[in-house]
Amino acid sequence: MIGFDPTEEQALIVDTVRQFAAQEIRPAARDADESGKLPESVLAQANELGLVANALPEATGGGGERSAVLGALIAEELAWGDLGIALGILSPGLVGLPVAQFGTDAQREALLPRYASERFVPGALALLEPHFGADPFRPTCEARADGDGVTLHGQKCLVPWIDGDDVVLVFAAGPSGAEGYLVPRDADGLAAEREHNMGIRALPTATLSLDGVRVAADARLGGEAGADLQQIIAQGRVALAAAGVGVARAAFEVARDYAKEREVFGVKVAQKQAIAFKLADMAIEIDGARLLTWEAAYRLDQGDTALREATLAYDQVRRVALEVADGAVQVLGGHGYIRDYFPEMHLRNARGFAAFEALALV
Repeated sequence: MIGFDPTEEQALIVDTVRQFAAQEIRPAARDADESGKLPESVLAQANELGLVANALPEATGGGGERSAVLGALIAEELAWGDLGIALGILSPGLVGLPVAQFGTDAQREALLPRYASERFVPGALALLEPHFGADPFRPTCEARADGDGVTLHGQKCLVPWIDGDDVVLVFAAGPSGAEGYLVPRDADGLAAEREHNMGIRALPTATLSLDGVRVAADARLGGEAGADLQQIIAQGRVALAAAGVGVARAAFEVARDYAKEREVFGVKVAQKQAIAFKLADMAIEIDGARLLTWEAAYRLDQGDTALREATLAYDQVRRVALEVADGAVQVLGGHGYIRDYFPEMHLRNARGFAAFEALALV
């Protein structure tokens, strides 16, 4: 028999994260969006919960309990609080999880302890490229052999660029296809320009220009064995799908509660048939998208690449998050369009899922 209930331990963790999202993330969301800055106190508190560190190997200070299903549950709750802050909280995994999974012993020893430390240390993964038809599996950013190392040439965009770390994981086209390189943020030839996005405004992202950035051969993720980009992208799509479900759920709940309280001509808005049907459709779509996400996460935990399932889940969530957020704006009417209420921010954040790739990993 198929079961959809989390284990007792998972349920306890999810309940803790849900309370954290309600008490710490949600109250800080509007100010973070307006200021374009992540709240450092929230990042520090999230780090104390060990939401990323718990998935890292015990030998490097982590909890050794990596689970894609649990990661998806956590990502949904965090994004319910706020998507931009959630992506900031999960950013250490952008470097920590690929290094834990594919890195050499030297790379693990050098990098992983920082992401499991008492201080919040962000991560940065450079995968997307700023041109039409960009394909993460076929990057135009190149890794060219240069003596005993390589030089990187190209551009990347939507790279989380939070202060506090000194390395970025860049994927470029090398002799064996797309290869990851651990690049110092202050490397000669690397320039970062802050982006100004429609949504996730709290999360600083950057466009990177790599003009002959030289790194040693041992900077290649996984050394000679390399890394499985399909696996990394699948894990990223599951994480973003879960986050999208969280955004959709947040928008739905605001719309539902508003409709139950707001009266028009002496009748609750929720009693209007058109609104009631719209809310029911929103709830159905959210549950369906969540189940697709859980299936993909489960397959990851079984050792499958699960790229197909992750892609299907993410494609569905992209549509559902946007439609639900737009529906919430409609349910609130004029109130849905102003910044005094959350739906306009949910809509701006949900719109970004059409372009997001690997901004979080499970």
